[in-house]
Amino acid sequence: MNKHLKELVSLSKIDKELDSFAPQIEAARKKVAREEKRVEGVQSQIETLNTQIEESKDKIKTYEEQISALSQQLQEIQKKGSEISTEKEMKALSIEEEIARQKLAFANEEIERLGKTIETKEALLKEAEEELAELKTALEKAQEEAGQELEAIEKEKESLYKAREEIVHQMDQKVLSFYEKIRKWAGNSAVVPVRKQACYGCYLKISDKTYSDVIRSEEIVTCPHCGRILYLEEVEEPAEA
Repeated sequence: MNKHLKELVSLSKIDKELDSFAPQIEAARKKVAREEKRVEGVQSQIETLNTQIEESKDKIKTYEEQISALSQQLQEIQKKGSEISTEKEMKALSIEEEIARQKLAFANEEIERLGKTIETKEALLKEAEEELAELKTALEKAQEEAGQELEAIEKEKESLYKAREEIVHQMDQKVLSFYEKIRKWAGNSAVVPVRKQACYGCYLKISDKTYSDVIRSEEIVTCPHCGRILYLEEVEEPAEA
């Protein structure tokens, strides 16, 4: 295998390793994102419950004010009753009293209903707050694990980038440019082995002449079907016992 081809094979292997980190990084970030989403979901639930509780409390205040006003109205009606002289006035006052009492009963019923609603919401709020505490702990753990994983990946990438730079520095720039051009569309399969006389990029069989050129490895040979750079894998001899 000539020098340029050896460099291309080594470079492609390093690039493949570097690119393999992308899904690992994405998986680590997705794990954290999932935990963050769960935390945000419960936080949103807590905010909604707090809002609903405050709204119910405000309504109770409004009804309490109504009760106070209605109680005062009933007292005034009772005072007026002693001063009424006609049956018509008595009937009108009786209707006014009945309406006030109905409103008073409704206000008391609503206060009781809202009180029960608040109790239910507060119980749900307590559960949500406990869940939030657990989720925050899980999030912190996920962030720590992801941080350690990403740090380890960065160290490996740094080592690979260094090895890549050493190869690139020694390479013929025309050969490098040719490789990068193929890599733009072929990605990690810019340089592929030939197995059973087939290109392992497009998996199509190559001609005897092309295969012979690949075996000789005197020049850089590309697949006539897909244009990828071809090489013959070196088979390691088994160690003697």
